[in-house]
Amino acid sequence: MTLSSVVAPHLPYLRRYARALTGWQNSGDAYVAALMETLIADPSLLKAKESPKISLFHALSRLWGAIDINKRSDAFRPGWEETVQDRLAAIPGTPRQAFLLMAVEDFSLDDTAVILGVSSQQASAYYDEANRQISQMIASDILIIEDEPLIAMDLEEIVTSLGHNLVGVARTRDEAVSIVARRKPQLVLSDIQLADGSSGIDAVNDILRDQDVPVIFITAFPERLLTGMKAEPTFLITKPFSPEMVKALIAQALFFDMKAAGKA
Repeated sequence: MTLSSVVAPHLPYLRRYARALTGWQNSGDAYVAALMETLIADPSLLKAKESPKISLFHALSRLWGAIDINKRSDAFRPGWEETVQDRLAAIPGTPRQAFLLMAVEDFSLDDTAVILGVSSQQASAYYDEANRQISQMIASDILIIEDEPLIAMDLEEIVTSLGHNLVGVARTRDEAVSIVARRKPQLVLSDIQLADGSSGIDAVNDILRDQDVPVIFITAFPERLLTGMKAEPTFLITKPFSPEMVKALIAQALFFDMKAAGKA
């Protein structure tokens, strides 16, 4: 089996993790590119005793701690991310890694410990620390763009249970733009395909022309949006999702937004 065939199925998820970890696309993708170069030079990093996925995330975690790509320019970075790169040094990175690995990438506690190179007890402590920080986050106004009623209801319950305020649920591009103009949300959760055949991506592009706001996309096909070939979402939830995954990415998106605005 070739190196490319082993790595390829995991690339979209490595990109998702690295982008959420750094806060934007180019920097996260640069870490993944560095990982690929490292693996070509030393294929033994894919350890036989571990699954390829665990080995890849472990190698990426080591790169995150060993090299600095945080200040790589990102031509596609929206205004709300402008000052994040100057503040990343103050962010407790390991607790954030533990939270993303468990809540978004769905690794077990033991697998997360292996990836981070720490004990399970320490990994649990990092996860708990991230949870404490998330719980201290200020409540925000959130818009949901979702045409499936049951999914919209699930998202609404998660959003409100975290203490955030739901400003509306839009089923189409036009509804989303209208709600944003009236309610000025601080975060947008958007599906890709909407009820009238319109696109959540187009709705978000319309919104971002008038307002800088962090966006989390929701899709059943993340590999279609995480190719590394064009401007792509930093924050991405895959269907079916868990409440912890949604909680994690809302926290990450708002965290970087607060940093950019100088609130944290």
